[in-house]
Amino acid sequence: MISKTTRTTKSDQYRGLLQQGSYSRSTEVAQVRLRPDEMADLRLVMQSLNLASVSDALREGLRLLSREAAELAASEEIRSFYQGATAPAPAGVLPATAEELAAGDEIEW
Repeated sequence: MISKTTRTTKSDQYRGLLQQGSYSRSTEVAQVRLRPDEMADLRLVMQSLNLASVSDALREGLRLLSREAAELAASEEIRSFYQGATAPAPAGVLPATAEELAAGDEIEW
């Protein structure tokens, strides 16, 4: 019988935190000092996203930061797996040309 060892990675840990999506039995209070311009930006975001409170807005920001951290961890794992070599493209996908890469670099969000 072959035993399979399971290795917990950073992206697994972040993914687990994202999937929980519920509060624990106890909560903690966190404080943050915001400059007036940051608070004004936060209020605009709250209005745009229809968030009822500063706490809701900050929770949403933390959720997005957690997602970004999970994506970074996953990309580090992929880079580590391929040990510096370029990851293969899916079947049927051609590599990007220099012109396509340059056009992508110029795109602004």
